Amino acid sequence: MALGENTITVSISVVIPAYNEETGIAEVVRGVRERMEAARRQFEIIVVDDGSRDRTLDVARGLGVTVVAHSGNRGYGAALKTGIRQAAGRHILICDADGTYPPESIPMLLESLDGADMVVGSRTGSSVEIPWLRRVPKLLLRRLAMYLAEAEIPDLNSGLRVFSREAVLEFFPILPSGFSFTTTITMAMLCNERAVRFVPINYSKRQGRSKIRPIRDTLNFLILIMRTILYFNPLRVFLPVSLAAGLACAASLAYDLWILRDLTEKTLIFLFGAVQLLAIGVLADLITKRHYGGRA
Repeated sequence: MALGENTITVSISVVIPAYNEETGIAEVVRGVRERMEAARRQFEIIVVDDGSRDRTLDVARGLGVTVVAHSGNRGYGAALKTGIRQAAGRHILICDADGTYPPESIPMLLESLDGADMVVGSRTGSSVEIPWLRRVPKLLLRRLAMYLAEAEIPDLNSGLRVFSREAVLEFFPILPSGFSFTTTITMAMLCNERAVRFVPINYSKRQGRSKIRPIRDTLNFLILIMRTILYFNPLRVFLPVSLAAGLACAASLAYDLWILRDLTEKTLIFLFGAVQLLAIGVLADLITKRHYGGRA
């Protein structure tokens, strides 16, 4: 049975962020409730209205769930963090309110939770409706994230996942308020050797208008991935750049000695740059290891 208020019996808190989702929120909540009741788990459903300008808040208040409202639009990540703070469960299940994620996948995620810090609904099922315009940048970002995190990542930013509340609270200071929340928590968990599992799910066409801004959000995701890796595993960024500067130094030195027969300033600049980048990377890596007790 869904619980309207936080109690110590709650094991799963379902957090649903919503911004202008009046057409989809009711169906999503009903679907989530049915699956959670079938799973026989003590749970609560928390809808966080992120300053919607339509009837989302009114609809949510009539669904028999806990509703938290932001006075203005603060962002997808901010809504999730508000819901997580409000949650009473040991584990948090998040689900978007636009009807894209199938509630029938929830039992699979819960069954895979044993021994895992996070289970991600990976949009790699038999029926996945992602616009081709978004597939290419998503693939490139995922490949970059896999290299930097040194892990297989089938889906970097799925909005259907369940994770330990204790684990996610550890990373609260670096979790952004925008759409990058899910990307950041994925990278943070993997870089800190947390147990993360990916379960294939389907993905449907959304109800209502998308809030994603393709160019701007893709650039933000790229910056965020680099920032997160610099935070947890800086050598994965500094070492390749240092090696590139070192190769440039070697090529410049060979040109100077064999062609010009003189040592030029550009060779010294490449040399000093390579050494400084490597030193900065090593120092950043030592600080990271000390801060996270060797888990990073």
